[in-house]
Amino acid sequence: MDMAGTRRFPVWLLTAWALSRLALLLFVFKVFVFPGPDVTSDVSVIYHGWYDTLRTGAFPHDDVTWQYPPAAALAVLSPALLPFLDYEQAFYVLAFLADLTVLCLLLYAGRRPHRTMRGAWVWVVGVALLGPTVYARYDLMVTAVAVAALLAGARRPRVMGALVAVGALLKVWPALLLAGAVRRRAWVSAAATAGALALPVALTMPGAFGFLTSQRDRGTEVESLGSLVFHVARHFGWKGQVLLNYGSVEYLGPYVDWVSSAALFLTVVAFGWLLLWRVSVRRMPPHALADAAFVAVLLFTVTSRVISPQYMVWLVGLAAVCLCSRASRMALPGALVVVACLATVLEFPVCFANVVAGDGLGITLLFVRNGLLVLATLTAARTLWRGTVSHPAPTVPPQATRAQETLTPS
Repeated sequence: MDMAGTRRFPVWLLTAWALSRLALLLFVFKVFVFPGPDVTSDVSVIYHGWYDTLRTGAFPHDDVTWQYPPAAALAVLSPALLPFLDYEQAFYVLAFLADLTVLCLLLYAGRRPHRTMRGAWVWVVGVALLGPTVYARYDLMVTAVAVAALLAGARRPRVMGALVAVGALLKVWPALLLAGAVRRRAWVSAAATAGALALPVALTMPGAFGFLTSQRDRGTEVESLGSLVFHVARHFGWKGQVLLNYGSVEYLGPYVDWVSSAALFLTVVAFGWLLLWRVSVRRMPPHALADAAFVAVLLFTVTSRVISPQYMVWLVGLAAVCLCSRASRMALPGALVVVACLATVLEFPVCFANVVAGDGLGITLLFVRNGLLVLATLTAARTLWRGTVSHPAPTVPPQATRAQETLTPS
């Protein structure tokens, strides 16, 4: 095996990361102004407001924009680790460090035998294409935990389980990383860690798990797959409204509950497919752990009532872990996710006014972004099924091949 290429210092990769991240920092620190609405207001207004409440020892459960598990408080309070900086500045620096952590994990994984640097490149390019929004949300920190969990999964299932529990208590979706976990130790570790962390919080801080029922009255967010129904329907007389609701811009009005129910039904179907896949699995090569996590998060993202721009960083991180393995067949779905990142930054924040207005440009960008995500989901699910469930194609021994060639008339 030629190991020279895998051990070569990745100069171009690190240069691309450094330049692109410098640009992101210059945008969030407002040295330069990024087109569209200010993406940093979530940090300066919402997160900072929660920070003041959480410091008193209580959750902001009276704030409808607080819709997160209890460990999200740690992400919001984390800027206190850098008291010499303002809250906003500290948050951006910590987001940058989380980004750097993911890069280092992917570089380490990519330089091991039978691994590749494709994953690190997916991370560098995907996050850069999403623009400054990724540094102005705490999803980057959650993704760092998820990437660490998946990379630990094959050899250290207990560590994976513990990290999955921490990630799920930060923002729920990392629980889906267990979709491909076949070792009981990972599940037991996740359950034990979640219980050990959640029980004391639930007993001492009322409202810690209010997020479980706080979103029942949500509408359909204007960037979701279901929103395309109303983007088009507005041009044919639909009388609903576009309003800021539960911290995001959503459609409210006639038939919105129907579309929201349809999204929930599709989520149930997605869960059913995952369950069917688990009971049908015939073989689980090591790379299938990350592949299954990628498919699971794709399924639950595209069927959600909300597809916020920061959700894309989850998919980029998981795609990057998949493509660290030479054996993974998730290259096409991963590439589709990266292209969808470009469409995402165009629809938010660059052309978000067009999206809210539902004009031709806004609808086109959403159709492209959501269409790419649907295609990535279907392709990834099909690839996972064929790689773990379908019977492998029979291999013909070389001796039989030569004998067949001898017997075949010319």
